[in-house]
Amino acid sequence: MILDYIQWTANPIIYSGFVEIRWYGLFFAIGFGLGYYIVNRMFKHEGKPEGWVDTLLLYLIIATVIGSRLGHCLFYQWDYYSQNPIEILKVWEGGLASHGGTIGIILAMWLFSRRVTKENILWILDRICVPVALVGAMIRMGNLMNHELYGHVTDLPWAFCFITNVRGWMNGAEPIFSEPSHPTQIYESLTYLTLFIILSYMYWRRHAEQRQGLLLGVFFVGTFLSRIFVEMIKNASVFIGSGENLNMGQFLSIPFVIAGIWLIVRALRRPAMPIKYTDC
Repeated sequence: MILDYIQWTANPIIYSGFVEIRWYGLFFAIGFGLGYYIVNRMFKHEGKPEGWVDTLLLYLIIATVIGSRLGHCLFYQWDYYSQNPIEILKVWEGGLASHGGTIGIILAMWLFSRRVTKENILWILDRICVPVALVGAMIRMGNLMNHELYGHVTDLPWAFCFITNVRGWMNGAEPIFSEPSHPTQIYESLTYLTLFIILSYMYWRRHAEQRQGLLLGVFFVGTFLSRIFVEMIKNASVFIGSGENLNMGQFLSIPFVIAGIWLIVRALRRPAMPIKYTDC
């Protein structure tokens, strides 16, 4: 008998011994490793100091982890974490919010710009948004491995049945499966991967970085507009208002979409700023 859905039984843990290695953490690390390589190429391309990359990576890791974790805890599950504050530290178990991560990165890049580059904050944000899109795709695959953030019930042939009692199952209990549901983690991951390809093309082939704010604007619109649409079919635990017409993820995405449109219009109305590339 051929099933018309996929029964997802991936174990979130790759290795459990002296240290525990999870797919979520591995994807996170791979994303940052690739991001480091990409930004390093950009800086060499533009003749920027090599030491900037290591400092930038430190800023980004701290900002992403703290911002994303606090965003998840404050925006989505404050009732739980306010009663269990020690659980906030368990980042390896998942639970990161892209909106909180974005805010954290913007604040960190403001500090990085003042202390290191001495450039307008848009200079660094235009460049890091390219690999950040790739990191987002990797993190969503981590969510898939964690059996979390999936969507509504569907009869589509690529529907997934996720394990709803993951912790119990990992401790020996029989798995309890969800009904066939939208694998929204894959939808978002593919969206972010597509955005990464578009941004990379804009940077390396179209020199979009010469129009300050353009890459960041496209990133904001692509990331958060797609988030608004995906949230329509994703199981959401936090809604805004009693009518449950707008969930927290959609509500938090709206300002970023508006900011992205403004940045794109602003960048296209201003003349390009020529950059002297060292490898041309």
